[in-house]
Amino acid sequence: GGKDRRSGLILTIPLCLEQTSMDELSVTLDYLLSIPSEKCKARGFTVIVDGRKSQWNVVKTVVLMLQNVVPAEVSLVCVVKPDEFWDKKVTHFCFWKEKDRLGFEVILVSANKLTRYIEPCQLTEDFGGTLSYDHMDWLNKRLVFEKFTKESTSLLDELALINNGSDKGTQQERERSIDLNFLPSVDPETVLQTGHELLSELQQRRFNGSDGGVSWSPMDDELLAQPQVMKLLDSLREQYTRYQEVCRQRSKRTQLEEIQQKVMQVVNWLEGPGSEQLRTQWGIGDSIRASQALQQKHEEIESQHSEWFAVYVELNQQIAALLNAGDEEDLVELKALQQQLSDVCYRQASQLEFRQNLLQAALEFHSVAQDLSQQLDGLLGMLCVDVAPADGASIQQTLKLLEEKLKSVDLGLQGLREKGQSLLDQISNQASWAYGKDVTIENKENVDHIQGVMEDMQLRKQRCEDMVDVRRLKMLQMVQLFKCEEDAAQAVEWLSELLDALLKTHIRLGDDAQETKVLLEKHRKFVDVAQSTYDYGRQLLQATVVLCQSLRCTSRSSGDTLPRLNRVWKQFTVTSEERVHRLETAVAFHSSAEKILQECPEQPEAFNEMEQFEEIEAVGKSLLDRLTVPVVYPDGSEQYFGSPSDMASAAEHIREKMKLVSLKKQQLRQPEATTPES
Repeated sequence: GGKDRRSGLILTIPLCLEQTSMDELSVTLDYLLSIPSEKCKARGFTVIVDGRKSQWNVVKTVVLMLQNVVPAEVSLVCVVKPDEFWDKKVTHFCFWKEKDRLGFEVILVSANKLTRYIEPCQLTEDFGGTLSYDHMDWLNKRLVFEKFTKESTSLLDELALINNGSDKGTQQERERSIDLNFLPSVDPETVLQTGHELLSELQQRRFNGSDGGVSWSPMDDELLAQPQVMKLLDSLREQYTRYQEVCRQRSKRTQLEEIQQKVMQVVNWLEGPGSEQLRTQWGIGDSIRASQALQQKHEEIESQHSEWFAVYVELNQQIAALLNAGDEEDLVELKALQQQLSDVCYRQASQLEFRQNLLQAALEFHSVAQDLSQQLDGLLGMLCVDVAPADGASIQQTLKLLEEKLKSVDLGLQGLREKGQSLLDQISNQASWAYGKDVTIENKENVDHIQGVMEDMQLRKQRCEDMVDVRRLKMLQMVQLFKCEEDAAQAVEWLSELLDALLKTHIRLGDDAQETKVLLEKHRKFVDVAQSTYDYGRQLLQATVVLCQSLRCTSRSSGDTLPRLNRVWKQFTVTSEERVHRLETAVAFHSSAEKILQECPEQPEAFNEMEQFEEIEAVGKSLLDRLTVPVVYPDGSEQYFGSPSDMASAAEHIREKMKLVSLKKQQLRQPEATTPES
C-alpha cells in the first residue's frame, strides 16, 4: 500500500533467521507482482529488503534474484541493515561490483534512516513509519477475493446452462433439461453473500479512515478488485434471478397437483374415521382415574388428528403462496380447495377442543372433590380424637388448627360448587353438535353423578360443622380452666414473693416515732396487697372446681395449688403479725424516749418517779430481745428478718437511744444528790 516519492509501489521483503527458500520467494514475488495493474507497474517499484534478522549471503542472493523476478522498472533497492553491521568493505564492494549488471541502485540503510528515501507516511511501523498495514487482514481478503472469483465464474457457467436449457425445446425437453441440471454445485445465495461482504469491505476501506482516524488510501490491488467484484455480482444476480424463475414455474406446477391430492386425503379422513372416533366419546368419568383415562384416550385421538392438521397447515400455506402468484387460470380451483379444507378442519378442531375442555373440567371437578373428601376425613379424624392437651397454649393451637381446617373445608366446598356448575353448563351444550346422535342418556348420567357428589359433600360438611361447634365449646372451657389454674399458680408465686420481700427488705424499725408510724402504715398497705392476692387465688381455684365439674375431669389445683396457697398465706400472716408487733413496740419505745429527752431540765418535779425510765429500759430490752428471735411458722420451720448485719444495725440504733435515756436519768439524779448537802 505504500508508495515512493515517484508514486511507485513499495515492495517489502522481510527476511528471518530461518533458511529462506529462494524458490518459494520467487513464486511469492511472481504472485504479488501479478496483482497491480499495468499502469501501476509502469510507475516502477521501490524494494525494501529487511535484512535485520538475516545473514549477508541471504540478502545478497535475494538482491541478485530481483534482477530476474522483478521487471526492469525497479528503481531502488533499500537493504535495511542490522544493528551489528556486516563487514562494510565486503558489502560495499559487492554492491558496487554488481551495480551495472543489476540495472538498479542498491543502498544499505539503517531502519531509522529509511525515511531519507521514503516518506514516513508510506512506511509501516516496522521501519518507523505511520502507514497502517495488517498483513493477515490483507491475506484473508485476497483469499476471499480469489475464492469468490473462482466460485462465481463456475456458478455463472452452470446457471447459464440451466437457464438456456429451459428456454428452448418442448415442455418435456425443458423439464428433462431442468431435472438434469437443476441444482448448481454451490449455493448461489452463499456466493452472492460472500461477494457483497467482500465488496462492502473494499468500499469501507476506501471511504473510511484507519482505526487511528488518519486518512488512508486504498491499495491499487483493492481498487482493481472492486470493479471485478461488482461485475461478477451483477452477472450472478441476473443469472440467479432467471434461475429462480425457472425453479418457481416448475415448483408451482408440481405443487398444484400435489395439493389437489393431499386436500382430498385430509378431507376424507376427517369426515370419515376422525368423526367416528369423536362420536364414541361422551362420558366424563366418575373419578380422577377414570377422567385421566378418558383424557389419555382423547390425547391419542388428538395425536392422530394433529398429523392431519399439520398437513392442513402446510397445504394452506402452499395454496396461499400460489394464490399470491396471481395465475388466473388456477385461482378458482385453488380457492375452492382452500375453502373446503378450512371448513372441515375448523369444524373438527372445534369438536376436539370442546371435548378436551369438557374432560379437563371433569378432571378438575373430581380433583377438587377428592381434596375436599380428604379434608373432611382429616377434620373428622381430628374431632373423633379426645382432647388431652398439656396446657392452654396447646389448646389454643389445636383450636386454631380446627378453625383453619373448617375454613379450608368451606373454601373447598365453594370451589366444588363452582367447578360442578361450570361442568354442568358445558354438558348442557354438548348436544348442539352430536351428529344426530341422542346423548340425553349419557348426559343424564353425568349430571346425576355431579349433583350427587356435591350433595354428599354438603352433608358431610354439615355433620363436621356440628361436631366442631361442640368441640369448640369444650376447648374454650379447657382454655379457661388452664388459665384459671395458671393464674392461681401465679397468685401463689406473687404471695411467695411478697413473703420473701417482707422477710428480706421490711427490716427497718425507724429512727424516731414518726418514721416508725410511717413504716407501720406502709406495712398495713403491704398486708392489704397480700390479702387481695390471696383472695384472688382462692376465687380462681373455686372457678377451676366449677369448670372441672362441667368438663367432668379432676382438677389439679385441689391437690397442689390450694395447699400451697394456704401454706404461704399462713406463713405470711405469722410473719406480718411479728412485723406489726415489732413496729408497735418500736413506736412505744421511741415515743417514751423522745418525750423524756425533750423535757426541760429546769423542771425536775416532772421526773419525781423513776418508773418511767425503768419502763423505757424494759421496752427497749424487750425490743432488742425480739430482734434476735426468729419467726416460727405453724409447720415448725423458722425464718429471720433480713441478715444478721441488718438486725445488728437496727439493734445498735435502739441501744444508742437507750444510752441517751440513761444519760438523761443520771443528769436528773445529780441535782437530787446535791440538794441535802446545801
